[in-house]
Amino acid sequence: MLPWLNPDDDSTAFPPLGSALDDPNGLLAAGGCLSPARLLNAYQHGIFPWFEDNQPILWWSPNPRIVLAPSELHVSRSLRKLINKEQFTCTFDSAFTQVITHCAESRDGQHGTWITSSMVDAYVELFKQGHAHSIEVWDEEKLIGGLYGLSIGQVFFGESMFSRQSNASKVGFAFLCEQLNNWGFKLIDCQVESEHLSSLGATIMPRDKFSERLESLCVERPSTDAWLT
Repeated sequence: MLPWLNPDDDSTAFPPLGSALDDPNGLLAAGGCLSPARLLNAYQHGIFPWFEDNQPILWWSPNPRIVLAPSELHVSRSLRKLINKEQFTCTFDSAFTQVITHCAESRDGQHGTWITSSMVDAYVELFKQGHAHSIEVWDEEKLIGGLYGLSIGQVFFGESMFSRQSNASKVGFAFLCEQLNNWGFKLIDCQVESEHLSSLGATIMPRDKFSERLESLCVERPSTDAWLT
């Protein structure tokens, strides 16, 4: 039976990652809450929430994990050409609520969204506290792409991205990697594998190794003030 977390106690420890289900891959626990303390604790241990409106909060830690070192981003010739054209402008933390709202919209061929209203509220609160961040891609004054995630120590935990124009999210991701590399970040958690992420250089890492890396990287501060600059 899936372990149940008390929604009124965000200090209860998660089950060991090794107890996560193989099918569906990585399902670890249910219940709990989306308080800042619970979410930050989850991410630092390699766990993230993923559920729909008609479900309880579900907590996941898939094996393997998909990760990318910011310095190892693969920029294709066509993407480099697009970036060099300077057609788009990239910013960070300028429109967090807009970015997560766009990410929460249903996509073509997709029924509903896993970014529920409670998830939006939770991550907006993390943004206000300085833990969650967004990257925005602009075509003049029009927001055409972006992504958001959490920053803990030297790790950026990517959550979701959207694109209203071809390759806009890739431009935003390249901007993010450049900033993170300059700031001394060592790892981007991409959660689960996709063709899009693989094309950018994301690779597979066993869950136990990923967990070990988090133990050191989440307590190490970036080499600069990063998001405060």
